[in-house]
Amino acid sequence: MSDDDFAVEPIKGLPERLPEGEHILWQGRPAWWALARESLALYWVASYFVVLFLWRMIVAAETMPWSQAAAASSFFLVLGAVVCLLLLITAFVQARATVYTVTNRRVALRIGAALDMTLNLPYTWIGNANLDLRKSGTGSIAFELMGTTKFSYLLCWPHVRPWRMARTEPAFRCIPEAAKVARLIADAAETRVSEPRLTRVGDDDTLAAE
Repeated sequence: MSDDDFAVEPIKGLPERLPEGEHILWQGRPAWWALARESLALYWVASYFVVLFLWRMIVAAETMPWSQAAAASSFFLVLGAVVCLLLLITAFVQARATVYTVTNRRVALRIGAALDMTLNLPYTWIGNANLDLRKSGTGSIAFELMGTTKFSYLLCWPHVRPWRMARTEPAFRCIPEAAKVARLIADAAETRVSEPRLTRVGDDDTLAAE
């Protein structure tokens, strides 16, 4: 999928231009191989079809030579290869269609291969960010939301924390240098939340305060 499909975006990964005072700190997308492995359970699916092949071959070997039993059972390996190929294509398309954005005021997720949408999560909405880091440095950052804001697990999948369906946690899935990005988000969120907020006080309130 080409990024030209999103040429209408005024800024890559965002539906509108940033307001005054807001600027981008980082942008990225999932590593497609890691997304296939972790989010789409590529290894588990492949292992399932290998087990089916071995089971069918052992059963067939009771009535025919091992070589014939293996040939007769190879259908499961072919079927497994097709399914795994489809998972790899899905992961690649999902990764190419995704843009994660970190600004000094929010995190945003432009997601969806067929039907794209953008999730905007101000830091004031985020109660906690959980980092799931792998040895390779690739990892996922899930955002626990405060208040009543909720998102559909199915519409956001696979850009969610797995199995958190009652309270969906949007996530940056399988991003490179995840620890570095998590630190960037933590620093930006701390700065944003601690900023003083100015409120215009009416004349009546001023007199009452005096």
